[in-house]
Amino acid sequence: MGAMRNVLLWASENPTLKKKVPQMKFVQRALKRFMPGENAEDALLAARLLMNNNIPAVFTRLGENLVNISEATEVTHHYLDLIDKIFAEKLDVEISLKLTQLGFDLSVDETHNNLKKILQKAKELLHNTVWIDMEGSAYTTKTIDFYKKIKSEEENVGLCLQAYLFRTHEDLNELIKINPSIRLVKGAYNEPHDIALKDKFRVDENYLDLSQKMLAKVKEGKLKAVFGTHDLKILNAIDNYSSTIGLEKNKYEFHMLYGIKTNEQLRLANEGHKIRVLISYGSAWYPWYMRRLAERPANVNFVLKNIFSN
Repeated sequence: MGAMRNVLLWASENPTLKKKVPQMKFVQRALKRFMPGENAEDALLAARLLMNNNIPAVFTRLGENLVNISEATEVTHHYLDLIDKIFAEKLDVEISLKLTQLGFDLSVDETHNNLKKILQKAKELLHNTVWIDMEGSAYTTKTIDFYKKIKSEEENVGLCLQAYLFRTHEDLNELIKINPSIRLVKGAYNEPHDIALKDKFRVDENYLDLSQKMLAKVKEGKLKAVFGTHDLKILNAIDNYSSTIGLEKNKYEFHMLYGIKTNEQLRLANEGHKIRVLISYGSAWYPWYMRRLAERPANVNFVLKNIFSN
């Protein structure tokens, strides 16, 4: 996907930049365009405004790879409290999280217990799905295995799959057996050439192949499909294919990031599509932000325009 993507992914992992860049004022100004703030209250306010346009949201508190289990307990309590707040405000908001936020590096059993508490509360109060974000390829197999286990216990859990991994077609075939909820994204980690596609055209092609397989299974009632992308060509191709197979547009969902292509989000909602906007918050935003730029390096120009227009 080019030199710019490689630079952005390198920057996302560089400890010096991770420490210094968030302190830069012009970066903080640009960030406000794509993240309403660092607190849950900022996310709730943004969700209220989206609801004025009948667009629901997905919340994720940024952070990953915790170093002690007490941090995972704190994150769990944070999400449980957040669900209470969402319920109290009568908002249509789902939760999306990383397993490493819940202690996955430290204890799979504790992670299971933590997520189960969140799932049960979301089911009881919000009646919706909690999404497991996919992390780097070192986590792919064990995340899928974890998903299969907890899906057998709690129905309201979804999993993110990444289209740039060679293995994703096979993973999807296996997951279809358990009637999963799948959110398909392109992928945004710096993976080796033998694990992941590097050329943008090939990633897009694989994304479309996977999306068609998912839509066919939606029609068969074997899968809930969500497509996380801002690529208008892909969005239109998904729409066209769903029409070809006679699948109504409200049978699948699009997820787009807060602050990116807002007019397109409104258009999709007005045309009757199911769409949610992913609202991220938290102080650990730097690696997430850089990976989002790396997913589509053309967004760098968009960021620069926002910096200099302030």
